[in-house]
Amino acid sequence: MTEAVIRNKPGMASVKDMPILQDGPPPGGFAPVRFARRIPNTGPSAMAIFLAAFGAFSYGMYQVGLGNKARRALKEEKYAARRAILPLLQAEEDERFVKEWKKYLEYEAEVMKDVPGWKVGESVYNSGKWMPPATGELRPEAW
Repeated sequence: MTEAVIRNKPGMASVKDMPILQDGPPPGGFAPVRFARRIPNTGPSAMAIFLAAFGAFSYGMYQVGLGNKARRALKEEKYAARRAILPLLQAEEDERFVKEWKKYLEYEAEVMKDVPGWKVGESVYNSGKWMPPATGELRPEAW
């Protein structure tokens, strides 16, 4: 479209012939410009945030307590199983010890046969109590 059609002035030859048309505000004026800082008052309050955090912490501690109880129960079950098989393990160890002790006494008799007054198997200590040999003494795999 031409300017002549828009301004209803047919036959204009130059821009200078055009009437002045200045932009202005709409009738009633523009809407007011909001320039003030307005922070929305939405979202949870400080008390709500605190209560939510406290609730989450409390629930977490409750779960920790349940985990501790479960772990304690498993530990007790493991110890009960160990206590149940302890006599069997002790019997096996006693049997192994007796076999090794007999071998040890035979070896001692062979080694000390030339020593007068030597009693095979007699303790060199005078405590009067029987004490098993030190750990590994009758374990050839540890020598």
